[in-house]
Amino acid sequence: MEKVPMTVSGFETLKEELRRRQQEERPRIIQAIAEARSHGDLSENAEYHAAKESQSLNEGRIAELEDLTARAEVIDVSKLSGDKIKFGAKVTLVDEDTEEEKVYQIVGDQEADVKSGRISISSPIARALIGKSEGDSVEVSAPGGARSYEIMSVTWG
Repeated sequence: MEKVPMTVSGFETLKEELRRRQQEERPRIIQAIAEARSHGDLSENAEYHAAKESQSLNEGRIAELEDLTARAEVIDVSKLSGDKIKFGAKVTLVDEDTEEEKVYQIVGDQEADVKSGRISISSPIARALIGKSEGDSVEVSAPGGARSYEIMSVTWG
């Protein structure tokens, strides 16, 4: 069983979504199905079919969340340190072509959000950064072509 790395906050977010889906969404959907059933003929009952579809999607996500939380390898980023970039590091980069500065934190796949500066450990840029240090240059193959970055700083927490 392959472990899934994630930060403490990412794990808490998944647990909260799981709780909400099990304790709030599931009963609401069951109620909607019961109400739609009471309307009679199920073969032409759009409300019933929509509620069953909703139930299927919710149960699928619950199973996915249960699997992820069971396989989670929760890493407390605040306890990490070192010069080399690894999971949890906050990295300040400068694009060598545009001189644009970017700050990324390397996190688990489930908690990645590029707009807020969190990139997935399995993304091309994170894979290029792993093992590198401050002052190194990396080249990343991106959909728009190769980009070169200089690592300005590596921080933790």
